[in-house]
Amino acid sequence: MNKAILLLGSNLGDKMKNISTALSLINESIGSIKKKSNIIKTLPEGYNSSNTYLNLGIIIETYLSPMQLLKQLKKIEQDLGRIRDSSYSGTYEDRIIDIDIIYFNNIIYESKKLVIPHKAHTKKRTFSKKIIYELI
Repeated sequence: MNKAILLLGSNLGDKMKNISTALSLINESIGSIKKKSNIIKTLPEGYNSSNTYLNLGIIIETYLSPMQLLKQLKKIEQDLGRIRDSSYSGTYEDRIIDIDIIYFNNIIYESKKLVIPHKAHTKKRTFSKKIIYELI
């Protein structure tokens, strides 16, 4: 059984519903949610927008590998209506849902599609560090 920390964010549409639906889909198709952080409201980082985010972190247990987990998370994002992914476009923009893998067990992993631990969330973003600290 693998343990992962995920960070979810939404700044378009019904943000609470987007996050709630994503959590349900994660629980149904990926693994069990063991712990949730409080939801916090944040400003966009890395681009300008008047749409604030709702963010939270979760700890999950899953049998999936890191790449299988990434594939399932991207499917959930698409199912909820996310069209473009910043990892492909290279730019940030408002989004219905964003789900990032922050940690996966204690591994260090780097490929074109996935970097674990997620450097922006663990090193740069204050709100992410606050959420991660709450979880661990």
